[in-house]
Amino acid sequence: MLKINKLHAWYGESHILHGVDLEVNKGELVTILGRNGAGKTTTLRALMGMMDKRQGSILFNGTETIAMADYKIPNLGLAYCPEERAVFRSLTVTENLMLPPVIAPGGLSLDEIYTLFPNLKERAGSTGGNLSGGEQQMLAIGRILRTGARMLLLDEPTEGLAPVIVKQIAAAIRTLKRRGFTIVLVEQNFHFASRVADRLYIMDHGVVVDHLTAAEAAAQPERIRRQLGV
Repeated sequence: MLKINKLHAWYGESHILHGVDLEVNKGELVTILGRNGAGKTTTLRALMGMMDKRQGSILFNGTETIAMADYKIPNLGLAYCPEERAVFRSLTVTENLMLPPVIAPGGLSLDEIYTLFPNLKERAGSTGGNLSGGEQQMLAIGRILRTGARMLLLDEPTEGLAPVIVKQIAAAIRTLKRRGFTIVLVEQNFHFASRVADRLYIMDHGVVVDHLTAAEAAAQPERIRRQLGV
């Protein structure tokens, strides 16, 4: 479904990604792990065309996107949930979810999103600015589920959240995978990532330095810790 080959990316004159190779099969949940500054978020942004300059190859369902304008890429079926969440603070939960107002083919209805995230249903009339961090994260994920995208790019969805909220988000992500979504998850939380991922890539200084299956990660936790420095 997604094949990245020798991907380089720049912010202005700063060369951030140095030849990233990564592959995601349809229906998989793949996690990209790494310390701060490893290039994880930049990889997601490069997939969405949100970089000053890109080189290499990004094939999505057989379509080369490396030179494609950023506004065209979501139409291929990718959706990006950024780390900063970017919910509309003055709009209610329901109003946030109604952007876009029409469900794209394959997108989830409002009721389906509320089933996935019961907390949001309870807070449907609350504004985004009055939600907790965990509720804002649920809202940010819920909003991209109406777009009809079949590949979801989730950037550190558990960052700074209480363990009980992390469990709820993990359950929602597993449900989405069972429903056929393909998910690329950027994380620093190895314990969370290893519980939900089929495969894990580890990045450092803009390159992939290791690649493991979930079984390998479970059997060799010290291998992960050594790479992450934890």
